Amino acid sequence: MKYNIRGENIEVTAAIREYVEKKIGKLERYFDTPLTSEVHVNLSVYNDEQRIEVTIPMTDLLLRAEVQRTDLYAAIDLVVDKLERQIRKYKTKINRKVRQNGAPKHAFAKMERETFDNNDEEIDEIEIVRTKRFNLKPMDPEEAVLQMDMLGHAFFVFTNDKSGESNVVYRRNDGKYGLIEPSV
Repeated sequence: MKYNIRGENIEVTAAIREYVEKKIGKLERYFDTPLTSEVHVNLSVYNDEQRIEVTIPMTDLLLRAEVQRTDLYAAIDLVVDKLERQIRKYKTKINRKVRQNGAPKHAFAKMERETFDNNDEEIDEIEIVRTKRFNLKPMDPEEAVLQMDMLGHAFFVFTNDKSGESNVVYRRNDGKYGLIEPSV
């Protein structure tokens, strides 16, 4: 793997670079061939919060995780854990598809048996435990943001009064708001 490590409001020292490469390098054990993709790591510090964002673009998969903690090394460990969970979930999904299609042997069975026998409950199918139904009231995005804030939610679905289409407003990690509109 090739590493592209950059810092924002933080100097990327040799020790930090070595620790990041060592921890993220452990992800290679999940793949039969060495990864040729470039690993993008962005380290930043804002208000005593250390933040790490890791993006690994691959052929059929984009691995991405971010963690924010007061301790940078703890954040690095947690982001690697998140990436490992994503890989396990992806491999389980691929193996399930291969089994359903009647292929002779699924690709990662041996490695998963060795590594993840104790984590089966973590990678089972997604279970929807609650369904809500509600009427979409026509409103503008600003009113939708106010409604979302009043409810204390991270997102809000509404009908845009100008276009008549369903839209979503959401609170971003930086505290600002985003709007999702369908493209036709």
